[in-house]
Amino acid sequence: RLYTSGEFRRRLEQQFEGDYTLRFHLAPPLLARKDAHGHLIKREFGAWVFSAFGILAKLRGLRGTMFDVFGYTAERRMERGLIQSYVSTIDDLLQRLDAERMDLAVQIASVPEHIRGFGHVKEAHLADARARDATLMGQWKSDESDASRGSTSAAA
Repeated sequence: RLYTSGEFRRRLEQQFEGDYTLRFHLAPPLLARKDAHGHLIKREFGAWVFSAFGILAKLRGLRGTMFDVFGYTAERRMERGLIQSYVSTIDDLLQRLDAERMDLAVQIASVPEHIRGFGHVKEAHLADARARDATLMGQWKSDESDASRGSTSAAA
């Protein structure tokens, strides 16, 4: 979609003169082969993929419907699960938020910002993010139990 807006071509024409060739290195989930580790292998495609990008951009309205063929991939299913998990985490944080734990809540809420890339690159970032999330949520729950113990002893 971003390549088909015209902005990409305008920038290329501003930056390069004469006859140049475009090559895209892509690993389309439905077409790419996998290596021994199960990672998609990128292939080189010529400028003709702009036509394919244009078709895909026009099919954007199918996202999230039963006709979204890319929505059935393991990566897309994982992404939808991450969204649900994030919403649940934010709801939990908001229910127990106070001024003293605001910084920790912001750190927890920002963990997904570090999940980048596609395929095995995203999987590696996701593993790191999950470890960071577990550490921060451990702090959150520890702070919560410390606070409840403090209020119990204060009441006694």
